[in-house]
Amino acid sequence: MGASLPKVAAGRPAAVDPEPDALTVLVLDDSPAQRNMVCALLRRWGHTAISTGDPVEALARAREPDISLILCDWMMPEMTGPEFCHRLRSEVTDTYPYVLLLTSNTDRGAVAEGLAAGADDFLNKPVRPPELQARMNAGARIVAMQQELRAKNGLLETTLDELQLLYDAIDRDLDEARRLQMASLQDTHRPFKGGDVSLLLEASGHVGGDMVGYFNVTDDTIGLFSLDVSGHGVASAMLAARTAGMLSEASPDQNIAMERGPDGQFFDLPPDIAVGRMNDLLLKEVQTDRYFTICIAFANLKTGLLRIVQAGHPHPMVLRATGQVDMVGDGGPPVGLLPNMPFTSFELQLNPGDRVLMYSDGLTECPNVQGDMLDDDGLIDLMKKNKSEENVAFLSALRDGLVDFAGTTDFPDDLSALLFSFRGAP
Repeated sequence: MGASLPKVAAGRPAAVDPEPDALTVLVLDDSPAQRNMVCALLRRWGHTAISTGDPVEALARAREPDISLILCDWMMPEMTGPEFCHRLRSEVTDTYPYVLLLTSNTDRGAVAEGLAAGADDFLNKPVRPPELQARMNAGARIVAMQQELRAKNGLLETTLDELQLLYDAIDRDLDEARRLQMASLQDTHRPFKGGDVSLLLEASGHVGGDMVGYFNVTDDTIGLFSLDVSGHGVASAMLAARTAGMLSEASPDQNIAMERGPDGQFFDLPPDIAVGRMNDLLLKEVQTDRYFTICIAFANLKTGLLRIVQAGHPHPMVLRATGQVDMVGDGGPPVGLLPNMPFTSFELQLNPGDRVLMYSDGLTECPNVQGDMLDDDGLIDLMKKNKSEENVAFLSALRDGLVDFAGTTDFPDDLSALLFSFRGAP
């Protein structure tokens, strides 16, 4: 150390802060006498003192987690105090020891240099024990807060890691739920003797509340449905799956839209009766705050006559063989809002070459970048534009047109559509 040994100022002892918990203090000074004097004070105050005159050794010792405070002289031959602070802050990152620089330099520029290098406080020479103890107490409080913060950060990191594991598990479960939901979707194209049915289903999240499907009733009649449960996520997907199960082809005895006649053969109910049964079941047994919209149609494969109920669902679109598009239906209330709601069926006559599209509002309410929705007119334009496409290719073309309109493939709502193409009796 180039300067003379600092003296301890004489005088009547001043009041000091209450002693903090015992600290482990690293004393860095190239003067053995100075180190011994400071270490003696520290031990008298109940602290553990470690001393060295080598800045490189001090940097190595500073990595020890027990070192919470460093007293460092400013003037040393091998490395100045600010240089030591700079290396300490750049090399020791796992812990943050509080650094108190001892200096006889009171120039404001020197103080700024030390703070910029990483020092936390200064103590002027000659060292006054009460002032040293007071500044150490202040540093100890900061060190304690840092340790508490570090412990809380560690707890927070542990909690976040545990939450991430939980979210990963949820994501895996949702991915599996998505696969199960898509597995429950019937073949996306199925030919019948008088027509073809094609399906489109795309969830906006992991799982969605839309579902489309079909079921055999008799050799000449098939059932078609398109439904959309309110909300998104698992609850909506579960209700959609349960509702689709009410219209299952695999279990005709459990199909809510069919009954077995005296001859043992199944026949279709009026679609408004089927939806009324769904409404009663949802309100009495399921007891959920969710509701759904649905379109159910029974198509005669010989005559092309469809009997349809539209319960809160978008109006079916009919693409005629001539290229004209008609929007049909009178609307109706959703399912699951109020008991004893009136549902009404209507009839639709198709001619060979005509196609009927049943879909969810994820198509017509899809927004573009300006926030404008596609609406019914936009869907009609897409249908006319792609009228030369058939079956699944037609539905894929509608989706591509929706992507072009929205400017993204991340749709805000589920997409679902069913296309029935009537060919007529052979």
